[in-house]
Amino acid sequence: MQNNILIISGVFPPEPVVSAKLSFDIANELIKANEVVVLSPKPTRPYGYDFSQEEVKKCDFKHIVLDSYTQPKSKFFGRFRESYSFGKHCQKFICKNKDDIGTIYANTWPLFGQFLAVKAAKKYNIPIIIHVQDIYPESFANKIPLLGKLCNIFLLPIDRYVLKHSTHIIAISEKMKNYLAQTRSVSSSKITVVQNWQDEEAFIQYKQIHTASETDKFKFMYLGNIGPVAGVELLINAFIHANLSDAELIIAGSGSMKEKLKNRYLGQNNIEFWDVPDGKVPEIQAKADVMLLPIKKGAASSSIPSKLPAYMFSAKPIIACVDKNTDTADAIEQSDCGWVLPSEDVFILSTKLQEVINLPKDKLVRKGENGRNYALKNLSKKENLRKLLSIIEKTYDNTNSKN
Repeated sequence: MQNNILIISGVFPPEPVVSAKLSFDIANELIKANEVVVLSPKPTRPYGYDFSQEEVKKCDFKHIVLDSYTQPKSKFFGRFRESYSFGKHCQKFICKNKDDIGTIYANTWPLFGQFLAVKAAKKYNIPIIIHVQDIYPESFANKIPLLGKLCNIFLLPIDRYVLKHSTHIIAISEKMKNYLAQTRSVSSSKITVVQNWQDEEAFIQYKQIHTASETDKFKFMYLGNIGPVAGVELLINAFIHANLSDAELIIAGSGSMKEKLKNRYLGQNNIEFWDVPDGKVPEIQAKADVMLLPIKKGAASSSIPSKLPAYMFSAKPIIACVDKNTDTADAIEQSDCGWVLPSEDVFILSTKLQEVINLPKDKLVRKGENGRNYALKNLSKKENLRKLLSIIEKTYDNTNSKN
């Protein structure tokens, strides 16, 4: 039976961020046997990215860009307004088209974007799957400790409503699943773990066509969002402290802190800032010797950042500054693809940079290959997309069998 599927996505191509690509992959696969409509706001992520040069991807599904308020900068109240505005537009769409919607998959802004979508779905008895990318309001509380208790008091009930009244929940790690089940009083059977994926084919194809090239200087690289919570300044300070004349630090990506950091460290000739056009991640990461993954204390407690599988697919060893006993630390240690250091410690990181640059080339290559093999087994698009599509199909079938 054909299913009319509504996909609600807080980001969507041409935005070069992981959730955007996930939603596109899902829609592109579902359209083969279903009617699919995608709702998204105007593209704004990451902040500072130039969308004027990006081509619109051809697709067979219907994509509607809603005229909701957007807040690309990481501002507390602006992000709340963005979530509410997008949620309200989606709620109106659901109410207007309720008879033509069989299932809703929502990878949307917490908390109000999720709440308004779930509220509308519940009203019209439409099954809805919520994809949880981060745990709110706890993430707000970690970023703004002074407001932490107030966030939990007033916002936690909203998240409990969302998860209790959704038909199914997708978590991105076992730790996230267990935490949500315990703190939201939701049955663990209602939650399925699906890892966020990177398209391994882009990395595989690049490797088949290109051979590794030697560079004059050893390159440490960070590739990702350059925002206030990314920890990029930690990398810069550690690199300067390490005083490595035969090495370069490459900061690749876009974000609200990029220009500020470029201006602050303008005199550092061995620190470069690179742009990353959509689709060029394999090519740019291929130029690195070692990838860097800084994560703020408490920020990786329940998820694996999207940078990790991308780093692994490029077969590059990884230095991660992250809390112990997190999914990120576990993945790096289990795969033996790099080194796990304490979060936010400049001196320990600078010492590790000095150590790694002197390691034999074959040891770095071996660690990189370890990560690639691990990612192919656990973090690939092929396996995780298949699992997610199965959840959508089962949710629709189970709902219809009851009606």
